[in-house]
Amino acid sequence: MDCFEEDLVNALREIVNSTNWQCVGTTSHFKSQCTKLYSEDGQHIVLVHADNDKYWAMDSSCPHEGGPLDLGDIEDIGNGKLAIICPWHHFDFCLDTGESSTGLQNQVYEVRVVQGNIYINTQNALSLCPIPEENTISLGRLSQDNIKSTPEDTLCFWATQILLTPDPNEKVALTQEVQQRWNSGNITDVGQAMPPAQPSRKDSLTVLEPGKIKRGKGGTLASRIALLHSLANIEQWAIDLSWDIIARFSSVTLSTGEPLPPQFFSDFVKVAGDEAKHYHLLEKRITELGSFFGALPVHNGLWQSASDTSHDLLARLAIVHMVHEARGLDVHPQTLSRFAAQSDECSVRVLEVIYKDEITHVAAGLKWFTYICAKEGRDCLSTFHKLVKEHFKGYLKPPFNTEGRKTAGMTEEWYIPLVKPST
Repeated sequence: MDCFEEDLVNALREIVNSTNWQCVGTTSHFKSQCTKLYSEDGQHIVLVHADNDKYWAMDSSCPHEGGPLDLGDIEDIGNGKLAIICPWHHFDFCLDTGESSTGLQNQVYEVRVVQGNIYINTQNALSLCPIPEENTISLGRLSQDNIKSTPEDTLCFWATQILLTPDPNEKVALTQEVQQRWNSGNITDVGQAMPPAQPSRKDSLTVLEPGKIKRGKGGTLASRIALLHSLANIEQWAIDLSWDIIARFSSVTLSTGEPLPPQFFSDFVKVAGDEAKHYHLLEKRITELGSFFGALPVHNGLWQSASDTSHDLLARLAIVHMVHEARGLDVHPQTLSRFAAQSDECSVRVLEVIYKDEITHVAAGLKWFTYICAKEGRDCLSTFHKLVKEHFKGYLKPPFNTEGRKTAGMTEEWYIPLVKPST
């Protein structure tokens, strides 16, 4: 009898393996309402668990604009049916059919529970963890061997290498290593190098226009994750912007014939190191909340400003460091209050670290803007106002974080004249 049962089990196992049924684990692993399952082909699935121990599965990406359905809510739509609600635009998708009241259709998958194991009818292998991408370049930490094998060991060479590094964690590690080597005197020459027109990004990262990104207001877990994800994206671009200003403007000569002093490069190496630290803190917090960087689309709005000012160091300092980074100070109080209102103390501590550092970044932009203006006999305020009007679309918009800006050295005469006049 025991032999017969064993033969039957083996036969059934062969049948399961030869079909599209994928065992994703036991029911004890899926107590959460929504769980994302990662697929080899990128067509990830959300497994939904209801209170009555029923399970459904469908594509985790909203067919509207790619919203993360695994972060959505489950609602009763009547007639004993449930729907998952996309957190971005609130599109509903019936768990049974994948149909939406908007007319869209999402792919659903049959789910069965057999002796406590959950099976999903799909041809792709599924995993609870992101499946590592093949062909991802891993630079690793710098060893003496690979330092010696490089064509040159200059700050600009490594700046360009970091800009060409697509993986954000590798970008962070390499930034921290180069910062340590520069500060310790192991790298002594600034050098020259042509930076890429745009930094490299992982192929799996979805990049949309800035206006199409839904950041959330922090009122739900999904919304807090979306907001942290947006901030992590900004920090990744900020790492690149710091290395780009070093490489792109390394050979700048002021109208006096002087080159930029070494402290200019040291200041922006520090900024790059801070931004790398910020990305790491945010990425770690996103993971703690059950998601990962790259789970949501991102935008490249900051790099568009960099491209627009690639020909003019003063314009770059004005727009990126004295407009965009100062705007980051402005939105900090409201962002912090949203996380505090949800008692998310861990995220609050991360945001406080970032805020203190960002004040010094605005100060660095202001420091070198005024330094160049003074050397070249320009009026700082009128030059700043002129460059902002040329390279920034629209007016600066209040509310302003007057205290934070003042701590950075940016008093009201810098930005109030750029506000839309009252009618």
